[in-house]
Amino acid sequence: MTNIIKIYLFVLGLALGSVAYANEIYIEQIGDNLDLDITQDGQNNEFGDSNADALLDGDDMTFAITQTGNTNTIDAKIKGNDYTGTWQFTGNSNAVDLTCDNTSGTNCETVTLNITTTGSTNIFDVFIGESNDAKNLVANFTVTGDGNVLQTEVDGEDATVTVVLNNSSSLSSTTLTDQSSGNATQAGGNLVDIDIAGDGDANGHTVIMDVTGGGNKIQIDQSGVYDNKVDLDMTGDDGDVNITQSD
Repeated sequence: MTNIIKIYLFVLGLALGSVAYANEIYIEQIGDNLDLDITQDGQNNEFGDSNADALLDGDDMTFAITQTGNTNTIDAKIKGNDYTGTWQFTGNSNAVDLTCDNTSGTNCETVTLNITTTGSTNIFDVFIGESNDAKNLVANFTVTGDGNVLQTEVDGEDATVTVVLNNSSSLSSTTLTDQSSGNATQAGGNLVDIDIAGDGDANGHTVIMDVTGGGNKIQIDQSGVYDNKVDLDMTGDDGDVNITQSD
């Protein structure tokens, strides 16, 4: 077994009598049985970035990350079977860009992903099985705050996606745009776009959503040869829901 790990951590303090922090970590891990636990506390926390995604490549991986502060970001690619991720954010302007794929002969099977965030202006882009079908996905998102954008695309067999959104503010005229999809929502509202394709298993694909707050826009697309299920509980004003299910 070969493990390749590169970690770069920068803590910068600066200017005009105040202190700003920039915590940055980049990891390239190749090998099985990884147990990774990261805690970042401060401003502008980054795990990977748009120019160099963090890479976790191997089977039987466990990855926990906790980011506390503002402008927290994760840009990561995962390749392998049996992955469990627990990610927690506290602060504003949190962003996650995650790809789990089975390119180059690797798989993306038996993935459990738990993301919890508290704050405002949160953007999540999660893509599972882009090149080839993934299998056995459980993704749980719990978001408390305003101006939340969640986009999830899954191509594979047997996916269960659970989303809990809590938004207590009123609508405002400010807009927030998800850069990958181009979709926009008002800062007081939540925008959720879930797209699940693939055969599923005998139980099909399942989406469970519990949304509280105003100005919510929900788009769910499911396709597959087995039964697709949506369980949606939404409380609040100005709801816009579009659900499409097809074989």
